[in-house]
Amino acid sequence: MSKISPFHIAIPVHNLEECRTFYRNILNCEEGRSSDHWVDFNLFGHQLVIHYKPKTEEKLHTNAVDGKSVPVPHYGVVLPWQIFEEFSKSLIQKEVHFIIKPYIRFEGQIGEQATMFFLDPAGNALEFKSFKDITQLFAK
Repeated sequence: MSKISPFHIAIPVHNLEECRTFYRNILNCEEGRSSDHWVDFNLFGHQLVIHYKPKTEEKLHTNAVDGKSVPVPHYGVVLPWQIFEEFSKSLIQKEVHFIIKPYIRFEGQIGEQATMFFLDPAGNALEFKSFKDITQLFAK
């Protein structure tokens, strides 16, 4: 695979300081620029920006994937296998509450992957995953 350009995503949070602490201390993201209404983070080499937005009463939507209720929308990073293992162990030690605990999805099939889902303090769903064979990232 060729070198991938950094991805940029901006997400809404209703509690800027609580989410700032979560991304910095729980996910170990390096903080970049910020203002009173937003904060940049380095999320595994990608630019994540949390932006203040007043809280809404929108409920979490899910779709079934591999027998699990996957939250939609969600975002995250595809990590190398060893990094995924280390990162998931770190989150378990920090007592992150998982919507879907780390497990192997599509085991023994094309696209076999490790995955996990959890929410940030604003209710944004995150998925981090890793492919046993990264060349199967887009395999059918």
